[in-house]
Amino acid sequence: MSVNTATLIPLSAAEPEMIEELLDRAFGPDRHARTAYRIRAGMEWLDALSFAALDEDDLLVGTIQCWPIALIDNDARAVPLIMVGPVAVLPERQGEGFGMGLMAAMLDAEARMTANGSPTFPQVLIGDAEYYSRWGFTPNATGGWRCPGPYEQNRLLARGAALSAMPAEGVLGPWNPEGGIAGKG
Repeated sequence: MSVNTATLIPLSAAEPEMIEELLDRAFGPDRHARTAYRIRAGMEWLDALSFAALDEDDLLVGTIQCWPIALIDNDARAVPLIMVGPVAVLPERQGEGFGMGLMAAMLDAEARMTANGSPTFPQVLIGDAEYYSRWGFTPNATGGWRCPGPYEQNRLLARGAALSAMPAEGVLGPWNPEGGIAGKG
């Protein structure tokens, strides 16, 4: 099987139950306890940047979700970011290129949005630097960033031209356009 025969659709076009089943199979049923879920708590995924991959039999084999989050600096100022992930592929289909195809689709969609005048926000994820470095994700800007839960600092990765203007320190949490972390007073 090649990712070239996959069909990519907006994630919102996939059955929610199928998405949940895929995520459970890829990450385990206890995945909701992960730190990434705390960071994006209460947010809806960004439809324009979230996709599903179907194989030649129209079976859901992978998904990518992107979320609006913020880095809250030490002065309580919220700076918007996009959290990438989870990037999930059925365990028996991993290594076939679906994850790479989903990442490419998300980055292409972001580039089109930017070309059409939409603002560009840095992207952050918790993942393997060796894998995600091919798309420019590194831990270089995230050394002073914190997460609301357990994580390995070297797995907190970010990319984007605006990273140089980001606060050096802060905590990640859901985006609240009124300022601060969503759900926190």
